[in-house]
Amino acid sequence: MSEPTDKPDASTDQQYVPEAGSVREPVFNLAGVVVGIIAICVGVHLMRMFLLSDEQDMWLILRFAFFPGRYTGGYDLDLYAFLAPVTYSLLHGSLAHLAVNIVWLAAFGSPLANRLGTGRFIAFWIATALGAVLLHFVLHPSELVPLVGASGAISGMMGAAARFAFRIDRSLDKPAFGGPVLGMSDVFRSRQAVTFLAVWMVVNLVTGLGFGTPGMESQIAWEAHIGGFLVGFLCLPLFDRRYSHTS
Repeated sequence: MSEPTDKPDASTDQQYVPEAGSVREPVFNLAGVVVGIIAICVGVHLMRMFLLSDEQDMWLILRFAFFPGRYTGGYDLDLYAFLAPVTYSLLHGSLAHLAVNIVWLAAFGSPLANRLGTGRFIAFWIATALGAVLLHFVLHPSELVPLVGASGAISGMMGAAARFAFRIDRSLDKPAFGGPVLGMSDVFRSRQAVTFLAVWMVVNLVTGLGFGTPGMESQIAWEAHIGGFLVGFLCLPLFDRRYSHTS
């Protein structure tokens, strides 16, 4: 990602533009918490593929994936019912599903994690994962098809990126989103942010009409993407700590 050419104002620029000669461009410099989440997702999927029997894999899905109908169908709510709205985000339907999410998590998760810190990033992940399943649940309250995947939480990171207009401070050891969190008026004055928001919404509407991602056989839960995105976009200031926020 590169810094946008249309920035809100000159005073904001001074807070995140590095001095000449201070820019470092590491080839591989992911945040530790992002590496940890990727390792968990990959480890869980490989375990399901090579170590678990079909019966054991079904046991895992039934307990840790999110089923809206579990909460509306008169079933007993056990511990797993309270864990599933978060643990579903660590499960994936296929290797293609997992690979796509890893790419986007690396791209958007690392600068956000470097900005927020490990604890706040984990809290952000949980909040956006919950936002994703909440909207999915509202629209499909009785569905018994499992919802899995980190896409909702990653969509929240994309929403957060828009609140920074994709500004990256590369003067740090690990590049992070830079400058204050933009207010709504500033976001919608940024050509790059508005273009990204429009393209992102169109892509999700297209997937909602049935055009999925090649190599992914299961239906894409586009509503969950929107739920996670809205939480990340609207609630980011609750998790940010580095700068005072603009109005």
